[in-house]
Amino acid sequence: PKVDLKMSTISTQATPLPESRRIPPDRAVASWLLACCALVFCMVVLGGVTRLTDSGLSMVRWEPASGILPPLSQSAWEDEFDHYREYPEYRKVNTGISLAEFKTIFYFEYAHRVLGRSIGLVFALGFAYFLWRRRLPPALAPHLIVMFALGGLQGLLGWYMVKSGLIDVPQVSQYRLVAHLGAAILIYLYMLWVAFGLLEHRPAPAVATAIRRAATGLGLLALITVLSGGFVAGLKAGHAFNTFPLMAGQWIPPGYIVLDPVWHNFFENIPTVQFNHRLLAISTFILALVLAFRIVRDPQLEGQRGPALWLAGVATVQVALGISTLLMHVPVALAAAHQGMALGLLSVILYLIFKLRHSVGR
Repeated sequence: PKVDLKMSTISTQATPLPESRRIPPDRAVASWLLACCALVFCMVVLGGVTRLTDSGLSMVRWEPASGILPPLSQSAWEDEFDHYREYPEYRKVNTGISLAEFKTIFYFEYAHRVLGRSIGLVFALGFAYFLWRRRLPPALAPHLIVMFALGGLQGLLGWYMVKSGLIDVPQVSQYRLVAHLGAAILIYLYMLWVAFGLLEHRPAPAVATAIRRAATGLGLLALITVLSGGFVAGLKAGHAFNTFPLMAGQWIPPGYIVLDPVWHNFFENIPTVQFNHRLLAISTFILALVLAFRIVRDPQLEGQRGPALWLAGVATVQVALGISTLLMHVPVALAAAHQGMALGLLSVILYLIFKLRHSVGR
């Protein structure tokens, strides 16, 4: 009778899905984080397009809740346009533009802000769903809290950046621009690293400490290179010295050190900023090829050959995009691709670092 009772109880329960159709909790959470990473990736690229099209100062009001909807009537558009005309960009740069022209730049910035809100919504809904289903690993909670806090601070930092261009000079501070870009990259890489940990449970064979350190060093160099590109963008330095490899016919451009104090040159002087970005980029490219070659040639690193080949390929494409963008005087499509590929390169390096660090005997 006891056996019959058990069988009866089992028969009244819902039939579970076959094992092949189940999504492991870790993999499901990782997929959600990767989706958020994809949105942040798009956010960074769209932010670059917004800057390249000089659209970033078109929305002069910050309305986190009500700002989700654009102007929906002619009178609403005229009201928005009237606000824009009160600020320096209209008076000093875009004097006399039509309402139709204003709408074009407005929609770039509007799309950028709506995408930012969408990322927060996707993250919050995903968190609520997995929390409700009790599918969040306990150790993941602190990471998710930090991600959410960083996302909120990023929104505030974005508005802080925009405000710098609404006062006297219609151009955002390059320091605030790099801070905004750096925070976005930090959030992106953080989520990506956590997702890698949720997807990869099997340790790889042990690797030499020197290789792990080299990959980490390359990652730091690549990150510095990307941030230096933010200063190039903030100063519009890519529109100067549109030759390669020489700058104004010289290896070191004229006017490299002219500001006082000296450190201002590295962040505010166009020749210095562009030269340093070139130097960092070429150094990153060479070291990436050297590291990839070292890994591919080592029989003990067979498991890392795939990421190493991706590293060499993406680094090569990124350098080609950077040089092409410079020589062609910064067309929007190429410049946006260059910025997106920078994130792609950081992603590949991060994955390689992850694979090397999560090895037996580390």
